[in-house]
Amino acid sequence: MSAHCPMPIVVGAPRSGTTLLRFMLDAHPSMAIPPETGFMAAPALFDCDLSTIAGFHSVVTGFPPDAPAWDDFGLDADDYRDELRALSPFTPSAGFRTFYRMYARRHRKPRYGDKTPIYCEHLPVVERFLPEAHFVHIIRDGRDASLSLRRTWFTPAQDMSSLAQYWQRMVLAGRRAGRRAAAYLEVSYEELVLTAPRVVSRICEFIDLKFDPAMMRYWERVPDRLREHRGRVAVDGRVLVTREQRLEQQRLTTRPPQPDRLFRWKMEMTASERQEFARAAGDTLSELGYEV
Repeated sequence: MSAHCPMPIVVGAPRSGTTLLRFMLDAHPSMAIPPETGFMAAPALFDCDLSTIAGFHSVVTGFPPDAPAWDDFGLDADDYRDELRALSPFTPSAGFRTFYRMYARRHRKPRYGDKTPIYCEHLPVVERFLPEAHFVHIIRDGRDASLSLRRTWFTPAQDMSSLAQYWQRMVLAGRRAGRRAAAYLEVSYEELVLTAPRVVSRICEFIDLKFDPAMMRYWERVPDRLREHRGRVAVDGRVLVTREQRLEQQRLTTRPPQPDRLFRWKMEMTASERQEFARAAGDTLSELGYEV
């Protein structure tokens, strides 16, 4: 049993409501959730050195290598290095906790968590570093998630068959690993939108956090929280996405949950796209209880 407080790690296929859930949890007076990290997946994605302070610091502040996201966190890289050097002993686990602790401290909060969709595919790695991880896997109808993902700068494809396969891969990876994780909870995006207090109360119980009504007024704080999001620039100087584009992608989180946006695929998908999705991932939709 970990001596640390349960740490919520929100995962899910991209555009499945992970950001919405992040802001709900972050609205709690005791909980700080940073923008997406991803660096705990680094050992599974590329050769890197986490055994030394210099190597570890380079990975965390330089992830992802093609377009580092460090500026999103509002932390000073030199201060982070100093705090890593003060660890005795230094371990990767302690180094990661130091990052989250610094982030929470900046927001004057005692507890922290994470929201990174790609951790769906890396639950065992994350749990090895942070045994206190409590994974919250949010699942959304893959057709709605794919339609939303297709409009983003980071979409892996445009055709519905590829998007369906991507959604299925992420969801199944999270579910398979979740069955072996020490602490794993699945929540439905649709249920979260329709019955937010009940779903969030269940999550709070899961992570040993007292429910606070402020979590249901999350959107009041979102504009201020979104100020952290910077444009993303590749190491070669190319602008991958502007700050304005990132804010536009998150604009719906500045409003209360909108039930009328559920199952938009019924209006926005063509008949051929529905068939493509069903052929690629219809079995997973059925397994999750969605109509096919």
